[in-house]
Amino acid sequence: MANKSKYISLAVLSAAIIAMPATALAQTADDAVDTVDEIVVEARRSGAPIWEVSRNGSTVLLVGEINGVPEATPWSASALEAATGRSQRVMSGIGVQGSFRDLVRVMWRMRTLTTLPGGTTSADYLEPRWQARLDAIEARVDKDYSRSSFLITAGALMRDGAGYGRDTADDAGDVVRRAARKARVPVRSVEAETRGDKLVDDLLTAPPESRLTCMYAAIEAAEAGPEAVLARGRAWTRFEVTEVMSSPVEKALGVCWPWGDPELGPQLKTAWTSAIEEALTQTGVTMAVAPLGLLAEAGGVLDRLESQGAVIEGPEWKAR
Repeated sequence: MANKSKYISLAVLSAAIIAMPATALAQTADDAVDTVDEIVVEARRSGAPIWEVSRNGSTVLLVGEINGVPEATPWSASALEAATGRSQRVMSGIGVQGSFRDLVRVMWRMRTLTTLPGGTTSADYLEPRWQARLDAIEARVDKDYSRSSFLITAGALMRDGAGYGRDTADDAGDVVRRAARKARVPVRSVEAETRGDKLVDDLLTAPPESRLTCMYAAIEAAEAGPEAVLARGRAWTRFEVTEVMSSPVEKALGVCWPWGDPELGPQLKTAWTSAIEEALTQTGVTMAVAPLGLLAEAGGVLDRLESQGAVIEGPEWKAR
């Protein structure tokens, strides 16, 4: 069978590609301005942090998404759906060029991906003080992570220790993609330069030492407990961007795979920045759903756009 090239979505990032032609409608300049303003107002009713970025008559609505929004901190998905249906195009999700063979390799080598190599345990890599903190979490949640790979353990610590990913509301990206399909608004995912086979190689061969920073952050997030997840969700719906960014949960997500990967992370950030800059050359309104950390981090997308002279309206994102 021919090995046809496809896009492989990253497991922690949603990706969708819908190629539907947009029908252009004749508008006067005043009508266009009114429509943009109405879309912005509608989108902001959702409760998600949104920035209106304008340059030379083009508008991009940047939706700062966080994954794992708790049901206890609800937001208005319907408002974002309505705004999406009136946009000219949508950007959401990120993928890499790959094939079915790459997925088979991951499944075939699953043990390599999920366990530490050579019969080692977490104590062989963690400093004693960090191992003691991990032991305390294991005792609290009644789990044993000693043989699990740090890639797997980090996620388990977030889930078991802090309740991250449990009882969650819809993510903004899922809402926007569904609304776009329903309204036949064209959707594109952002393509990273990394190939699927290279991504699989990195996942399978990265030494445990390369994931220590992620482990430390995940331990701190687990120690903070479920309240940290709730506080992060509340801050997100209140547009308190700097509070979200300082959350131990958000910090862990930012330094763990894929965003914290020393090779893949910068490529993902560059791909998103380039895609947004391209959207600012197109007419009409582009709805772009991107990870909040990518947008609001120091030197991130918002800082770059501001330095390039773009007009940005929305929540404060810079730590004072």
